[in-house]
Amino acid sequence: MSTPPVVVVMGVAGTGKTTIGPLLAAALGVPYAEGDDFHPPANIAKMSAGTPLDDGDRWPWLDAIGQWAHGRAGLGGVVSSSALKRSYRDRLRAAAPGAVFLHLAGDRELIERRMAERKGHFMPTALLDSQFATLQPLEPDEAGVAVDVSGTPQEITARAFAALRSLER
Repeated sequence: MSTPPVVVVMGVAGTGKTTIGPLLAAALGVPYAEGDDFHPPANIAKMSAGTPLDDGDRWPWLDAIGQWAHGRAGLGGVVSSSALKRSYRDRLRAAAPGAVFLHLAGDRELIERRMAERKGHFMPTALLDSQFATLQPLEPDEAGVAVDVSGTPQEITARAFAALRSLER
C-alpha cells in the first residue's frame, strides 16, 4: 500500500478485534493500539458488572481513540474500537478524517462460542445481545470494508488485507 492507512478494526465483542488488529498491523507494517486500553477504569468496571455503556460513557473513550488515530494520519496505524453506531464512527472520522473501518462481522453463534472460550476478558457474553442490537453496519458512504470472521486468525487477516487493498484501488 502506498501511504499506510489508519484502520479502525470494529465489530461486536468477540469478533476478534484484539487478535486480528495486531496481525493486520504487522501485515501493514504499522503500530497497533488496543482500543480497550483507552477506556477509563469506570467503563471497565461497568462492563465487568454486565452493564452496557451508554453514549456518555463512550464519548471520552472515542475521543481518545480519535486523538490516537489523528496522530497516525499519514503514518498509518491500526486501532480497535467496537464503533458499533454510525454516530461513533462519525466522531472518530471527525478526529481522523482519513480513517477507514474494517468491520469484523460474523454469525452470533460463532461469536458467542468464541467469547465463552476467552480467558480473563472483562466483557461477559451476557452483553452480546445488546452489542448486536446496537450494531449499525457500515453504510455505502463510509470508507471501509466488512470481513467475515470465520476461519483462522491468519485467514481472516489475509481477507482483511485484501479487502483494504481493494479500497485503495
